Amino acid sequence: MSATILVVDDEPSVNDLVCDALRLAGFTTHSAQHGLAALRHLREHQVDLVVLDITMPHADGFEVLQRMRDSHDTTPVIVLTARQERDDTRTGFDLGADDFLRKPFSIEELILRVRAVLRRSMPTEEHDVLTVGSITIDDGAHTVTAAGEAIELSATEYRLLMVLMENAGRVLTKEALLERVWGLAAGVETSVVETYVSYLRRKLGDALNLRTVRGVGYQLIPPPGKP
Repeated sequence: MSATILVVDDEPSVNDLVCDALRLAGFTTHSAQHGLAALRHLREHQVDLVVLDITMPHADGFEVLQRMRDSHDTTPVIVLTARQERDDTRTGFDLGADDFLRKPFSIEELILRVRAVLRRSMPTEEHDVLTVGSITIDDGAHTVTAAGEAIELSATEYRLLMVLMENAGRVLTKEALLERVWGLAAGVETSVVETYVSYLRRKLGDALNLRTVRGVGYQLIPPPGKP
């Protein structure tokens, strides 16, 4: 999988380690030592993914992420943190992060997370156009419309919607969604599914006929007469 990754961390040893590991895994890497340098790089260069530390000078990771999303930059972001606050995870996902990794982490886990995020952010050839009710995904163009109106989704929101639409009418467990969308194994304790379902409901409104099956998962209800 060929991709260009921007690594943003103010600790030179961590920045160099992550860049070296990603290059050995076959990726092209660029680095930034603080948040403002990262934002400048993103304005001037095209990247496929950002590995972003939270605690940095001149603009922390949360500010970088918020400014990216406020400017409609949907580049996937994996957030890194050495802090233990539970609220950090929720804040990161609320701001539009695609994954979250706590320090210290293994290089193998980082590479797996990077590949998983890239897989779900890149268009596939499985479906050129997929429609359920008034929602249409044109996977070739990587666009989503609801009742003819263009809807802007992050890479993870897009992948979650794709999985739900591919399985319209079926009840998908939280565990199944974690595996298919986030590449996480069963047993991982996280509220990321609920968080991203709420994002889709907010953005798609009544067009998303998604039923919560309490204690089990979610079911996208197709229109009457549809399988």
